[in-house]
Amino acid sequence: MKDYAEMVAFLDHWGCFQKIVFFLLCASIIPNGFGAFNLVFLTDVPDHHCFVPDLNLTGEWRKAIIPITVLNGKEELSKCSRYRLDIVQNLSVQGYIPGRDINLTDLEQEGCVDGWNYSKDIYLSTIVTEFDLVCSDKWKQPFTSTVFFVGVLFGSFFSGQLSDRYGRKPILFATMAAQTIFTFAQVFSTSWTVFVILLFFNGLGQISNFVAAFVLGAEVLTGNVRILYSSMGTCLGFAVGYILLPVTAYFLRDWKSLLMALSIPGLTYIPLWWLIPESPRWLLSQGRVEEAEAIIRKAAQWNKVQAPRVIFETYSVKEIKADKGQSSMLDLIRHSSIRITTLILCLVSFTMTTAYYSLSFNTAQLHTDPYISCFIAALVEVPAYISSWIALRYLPRRFSVTGTLILGSVPLFMIQLVPEDLFGLSLALEMVGKYAFTTGASLMFAYTTELFPTSLRNTAIGTTTTVSRTGSCISPFLLSLGAYLRYLPYITIGALGVATAFAALLLPESFKQPLPETIQQMHERQRMKCPCLKRTETSEPVVIPDSLL
Repeated sequence: MKDYAEMVAFLDHWGCFQKIVFFLLCASIIPNGFGAFNLVFLTDVPDHHCFVPDLNLTGEWRKAIIPITVLNGKEELSKCSRYRLDIVQNLSVQGYIPGRDINLTDLEQEGCVDGWNYSKDIYLSTIVTEFDLVCSDKWKQPFTSTVFFVGVLFGSFFSGQLSDRYGRKPILFATMAAQTIFTFAQVFSTSWTVFVILLFFNGLGQISNFVAAFVLGAEVLTGNVRILYSSMGTCLGFAVGYILLPVTAYFLRDWKSLLMALSIPGLTYIPLWWLIPESPRWLLSQGRVEEAEAIIRKAAQWNKVQAPRVIFETYSVKEIKADKGQSSMLDLIRHSSIRITTLILCLVSFTMTTAYYSLSFNTAQLHTDPYISCFIAALVEVPAYISSWIALRYLPRRFSVTGTLILGSVPLFMIQLVPEDLFGLSLALEMVGKYAFTTGASLMFAYTTELFPTSLRNTAIGTTTTVSRTGSCISPFLLSLGAYLRYLPYITIGALGVATAFAALLLPESFKQPLPETIQQMHERQRMKCPCLKRTETSEPVVIPDSLL
């Protein structure tokens, strides 16, 4: 049976049809860059201290009522306590001078019973200032990010299965609608509980939109254009949204205005329903050959080429339906070779995502101005995605994935060796790590797409993405380990990266091979053999001419 790419080769790789699909799908991913990191600004904690009511206090006592604490060797105002207001008021009336007549350390303290004063030097408001997520409720601040990523996790899991059952296009637009609607609804949250519930549902559509667009483009496009889209196109679309986020947040410094601005652009994607087609590969996997041919004939009209009388003449509907009937999520674990591949891909994706989000959220705090730090962190992704495209274009997949894991891990180990006065060197090493893990995370989407057959592709990507999102769920708490040992987050990420690099060597190679259409074709992929594993079945490698790509 001819390969799909060979049967549609008459369309050429880069006609009007492919350009429209390429750029519209990349544009549909831009809101994901907004949504993934807007919590950097929404949940940021401004400087704050206890609110002091406008009472009859002298200037000296008004300045002294907030205790001084020492944090990391620096003195600062206490964020969660003040001297008892009734005592201070009584001393002020009697004319005592703090520090001269009264030893402040002997005074009794109390919590911020009247609320807090928040600095507005950077933000007009965040959800932290809106719902007072400080002091006894400070756990809610990192937990907010975790709730979002739990939503992303569930969205990744279910959207993959729904997309394999109902099609790539319906799930793409359903997840984009969910992302837009729930982002807008968060503006009207009356409490933190309502906000995180809406945030959870927002997360359901966040990465699901990306995965659906990724798979749809990877199945519609062919040859080097598919590699360009899978590696650099989709990720640069994400990076554009990421870069625009700090720019938008800089001009809209209250959280409600920011969410409003990030949700409204979703309405502009409604016309794309009539321009973006369903995946012909998916239609063929469902035995809907006539619908697949109709899409290809329309593409031929857009590209101004003549389509053959029968396009998919070598496709056996009976064979397709038979393979379709055997394909389910259980196939990811039913066959030993697919099970090993799936487990290793889950581990690699988990490591890449954990490192990526941990370093991304951490670098956003490396500069006193969060807008500048977020912008720099976003810019680093551009060369990373370009490197990903070059690697997919010219390098074997196993080598690329293993190399990025090692390149990302080694600099993180070296950070603890850098003297504290060489802050620039530490920052450079961390950025090298972020660059490497960003490159690797981009590679993993394309690599996973190339390893699994059409009937399992979106389920496989959804499953590996779901596992990887557990890494994003724990990243806010992983960063908090730095409070116990400054370099512990770096050591943890580095050790995980090195261990995963060795496991990645056991993955099959897919470089310069066509996308598998059936489970049998996936079985025939070559992999490195681990000497500690006994294999009872072997299959001869399939040699694919380079001309097919």
